[in-house]
Amino acid sequence: MALPIRRNRGAMQPGAPWQRRAWDPFTEFQQLWDQMGRLFEQGAETDVAAWRPAAETEETPDAYVVRAELPGMRREDINVEVNDSELCVSGEINEEEKGNMLRRRTGRFVYRTILPSDADTEHIGGELADGILTVRVPKTEKGRARRIEIKG
Repeated sequence: MALPIRRNRGAMQPGAPWQRRAWDPFTEFQQLWDQMGRLFEQGAETDVAAWRPAAETEETPDAYVVRAELPGMRREDINVEVNDSELCVSGEINEEEKGNMLRRRTGRFVYRTILPSDADTEHIGGELADGILTVRVPKTEKGRARRIEIKG
């Protein structure tokens, strides 16, 4: 598959007559990308959380599984909460610099995701092993797939 290449050939130049201005979707996309970046930077300054951990979600036949990378965290420093249909994983990493150590993110973090309507929020379980937090949200009986028998 060939990747698109940005071309400035005949791109819109200020002062050029409008008839000679060619539409350059890559320039337009770059401008939109820059505007979105500025918008997110402004939002991050006002947000309480400084960063989001890398996380993934997976649907299995009987549950929804959320995994988040939280290296070096202790169970006591992680909060997992459910509010209506929102799962929220939060906490804080406070470390002092000690010589030439591997640096990682510090400060508050928050990861939020919306749970599907068939999630059983009463029986959620979590496990922290090897720096990976695994939260398992079982599906209700109504939400599980089942085979329908065809009659006739």
